[in-house]
Order: sequence, then structure tokens, then C-alpha cells
Amino acid sequence: MSRFTSVTAVFVATISILIIIYSPHHYLSELHRLTSNIFTTTTNITLPTTTDTISPENQQMINTAKNAAKNMSKSLHQAKITAHRSTTRGHSDHGWLNTYHSFSFADWYDPRFNNFGSLRVLNEDRVKANSGFPTHPHRDFEIFSYLLSGELTHRDSMLAKGKEGGESDKFFRMHRGDVQFTTGGTGIAHSEFNEHKSDTVHFLQIWAVPWKRGLPPKYHTRQFDEEAKRQGFVKILSPLKGGVDATPEQEKAAEAVIPDTIPIHADFVMAAGIIPTTKAFEWTIGGEATTETKRKVFVHVPMTKGGKSKIRLDGREDAELSEGDGAFIEGVFAGDKLSVESIGEVEAEVIVLDTA
Repeated sequence: MSRFTSVTAVFVATISILIIIYSPHHYLSELHRLTSNIFTTTTNITLPTTTDTISPENQQMINTAKNAAKNMSKSLHQAKITAHRSTTRGHSDHGWLNTYHSFSFADWYDPRFNNFGSLRVLNEDRVKANSGFPTHPHRDFEIFSYLLSGELTHRDSMLAKGKEGGESDKFFRMHRGDVQFTTGGTGIAHSEFNEHKSDTVHFLQIWAVPWKRGLPPKYHTRQFDEEAKRQGFVKILSPLKGGVDATPEQEKAAEAVIPDTIPIHADFVMAAGIIPTTKAFEWTIGGEATTETKRKVFVHVPMTKGGKSKIRLDGREDAELSEGDGAFIEGVFAGDKLSVESIGEVEAEVIVLDTA
């Protein structure tokens, strides 16, 4: 349903209420006022006020119309939401690695799931103790790991094991809440290994296509507070200041548009939240940090709660996601509001990937 159609529906409902409540004189004057206002705003609809006494029944009808207008302006009725069920992901169990692919990756290919905007890869991986990905190269991708549980060690290829000289962006033992980010650029090599003696590590690995090739390679690591994620969506990545035309000085400074986030070379925002059961968080499309107004959003529910968490998007019954599910959201614009409600038995961890 288009925005104009949605507002018109509310307008018609409002007029119907006015016919019941007001005398013909009041009705005609209010009709003139509303028809004048309806074409000057599409987001704020106000019902008339009067000094006449309104019965409780009619007041309830007015309140219902007001709430309908309020919800109509906030809901994404113009958006297309398509579920990407966990069962439609690629899956491989290599013994040491149990991995699920939301997008075509390695030897799994599905033409429906190649990319979504600049989002190219979303793998949900579990790596057993004393195993992992030995030194391997990356080039011309933005690659980031989001730790869900366990421990994962990131080590640049130039650092010998045992001679790292303390934690840094080139050497970091990641735990829950940590994010490690790599700009592949002209070329970089590192390893990601679970060096823990017994525990399996569970994490998301996500790749995005940068706005241009041949960027300077770089690492970032940052920790994001668990409790803050229970209060609302915490922004994790946002575009590099300077954008596609960033100067060498801006590249070196590596400042993101949103403070306290990791800079990414893409019109892309990542956020994470842990939504208590029966509660809802709101995501502002574009994250108030992007340049393109027409957006695409991918929402993912990691498998962290034994299958007990579940969410509902935009209040739609056909957009309810269980653990491992994702959803493609299209036809949205910067500034639109996406409601994400936790409807499972336990709190739900939710990842939002917002791309041009």
C-alpha cells in the first residue's frame, strides 16, 4: 500500500467518525479544514477539537482513529518483507567447522541469494577448539566477525605466534560482544583460529562490497556493550567520513560517520540488539548516517537461544522469524521506522544490516 493510499484510508475513517459525532455545521467546517490539510502533509493527521460535549463512546472512536493515524504513519506498509528461512540457507558440516550460508558461498550456490545491496556474505559459523582458518588472503572486500560465544583469535600474517607483543588491531583474542573488522583493499592476510583448549566458538562472518577497489588495507577491533544492546539497537558499523572521495588523511584517521562505530567503506550500517521478550525495538532506516535515501535492510536472528527466541517485523504475522531465519526488506527509505518485536519464550538477539 502506498503512503498516499494509507493516509487516504485514515482520512476516510476520520470523516466517517465526524459524520456521527458532529452536527452538519461542524462537519462541513471540519471537512473543509481536513481536505485543505490532507494535501499539505502525509505524515501528521490531527483530528478536530470542539467545545461541544463528546460522549465517552464517541471519544473512544476518536482515540481509535488517532491511534490508527499514528500507526499508519509509522508502519512500513509500502515495504516488501521476504523471509529467508534457516532451512533455505546453505549448510556444511566439516567436523571442525559447522557453517550456514545466508548467501552463496564456497561450493554452495543459489541464484536467489547472491547479494543484497552491498551485503555479499553472511555465514553463521561454529568452529571447534584448536581449529580454524589458517593464514589466508583477502582483497577488495570489507570483512567483519561478530562474536556470539567462545573465543576466536585474529592474527595478522606478519606476526609469529607467541611473538605478538600484546593485543592490538593486528592480534586480538575476541570474545562475546567483540567485532573484528578487515578492509582487504589492495591485499591483506591473516588467520582466524579457535585456540581455546575445549570450547567451540560461535560467530557471524559478514562481507560487504566496498564503494571502490584498491583501498589501503586496515584492521579494526572494538567491543560493544551487552547491556546497551538490551536497551535498543547499538550501531556497530557506519560509513567512513569522507565517503567514496575520502582523502588519504581521512583514510588514516579512520573516523566513522557515527561516533564509536567502526568505519566501513560502503553506504552501510550494522546494528545489534538483544530484545527482551514481549518488548519491541525500533530501527530508523539508514541509521541516520547514510547518503542514499532508498535502502535495503537484511535482518538476521542468530541461533543463540536453543530455538526459543522469535521476532516479528513491522507487526506482520507473515514476517515472524525464528532463530537462523533472516528477512529481506525492500521498498524502504532513510528515516522510515522498522519495528522489531520479541515474541519468543526468551530474549532475541537481532542483527540489522542496512545497505544502499
